[in-house]
Amino acid sequence: MNAHNCFPPASLPDAEILILGSMPGRVSLEKNQYYAHPRNLFWHFMQLFFAIDVNAPYQERISDLNKNKVALWDVLSQCEREGSLDVNINIQTEQANDIAGFLSQHKGITKICFNGQKSFSSFKKHILKKMPELEQRYELVVLSSTSPANASIPREKKLAQWRNALLSVSG
Repeated sequence: MNAHNCFPPASLPDAEILILGSMPGRVSLEKNQYYAHPRNLFWHFMQLFFAIDVNAPYQERISDLNKNKVALWDVLSQCEREGSLDVNINIQTEQANDIAGFLSQHKGITKICFNGQKSFSSFKKHILKKMPELEQRYELVVLSSTSPANASIPREKKLAQWRNALLSVSG
């Protein structure tokens, strides 16, 4: 099993939405970029919603996303996993990021979106278990993973879920 560490959060203090993944996949880790796999739909969706050029340099895409008040991070700070699939994460090695600390520094966040079931299950296990009040304080939205491994859900269905979540901020 290979040990993996997540990236630092990509955010500005005025963020309103936090998107949480579980742990970056192999291609993302190699490129040191969130959602770097060419078949991952994440940046394609961001292009549709926020006019972020999917072909722009990574830092420009992150900056544009942050300007739209969207922050990115992962629930897990580290874990052991073979390959890229969430199903291969050794749950005994999961260590969570300080999501509560992050939220206390980003008071404008009202919605937390989970990019796939694994990010939400890890959030429940490591964060909500210790701080169940977060469930009342934030709108928690579990979305279909944008990963190419999640091919059983049609792209249009994923797109509709993501559009609804990101373009309707409660407040």
